[in-house]
Amino acid sequence: MSTVAIDQKVPSFTAQATSEVTVNLDDLAGKNVVIYFYPKDSTPGCTTEGQNFRDNIEKFEAANTVIFGVSRDGLRAHENFKAKQSFPFELISDPDEELCKIFDVIKLKKNYGREYMGIDRSTFLIDAEGILRKEWRTVKVKGHVEEVLEAVQSLNA
Repeated sequence: MSTVAIDQKVPSFTAQATSEVTVNLDDLAGKNVVIYFYPKDSTPGCTTEGQNFRDNIEKFEAANTVIFGVSRDGLRAHENFKAKQSFPFELISDPDEELCKIFDVIKLKKNYGREYMGIDRSTFLIDAEGILRKEWRTVKVKGHVEEVLEAVQSLNA
């Protein structure tokens, strides 16, 4: 499976998400889609990032945009994280890294001298036609959601 590039159509995918939702990209035609990949539920940076999306949800919805968070965590961990943080969007569980591979977000990471393969915090903006319009890689949480919102709003301008 090849990875998607800017201005390319994103291959259709189906994934399991919280609230017993099955997310199918084809079903979202006509809406902008923000997919943000994060390393792990309930960790400080991932919590802050999710809260920032949560706190701006009305602005994203006003711009005809749905949001999905993705990590390799299981659905039970996702449900707990979503409930605890009152996230108004679904979290996709990607334990087999199928979505991670489409968007090429698995990278070699280093933590306390240990090397491992993990999710590189990344966000992707797909327009209403299913075309990848923008990507942010190796995201720093502070100010990120505002940047994504600006990009979404410029699509609709």
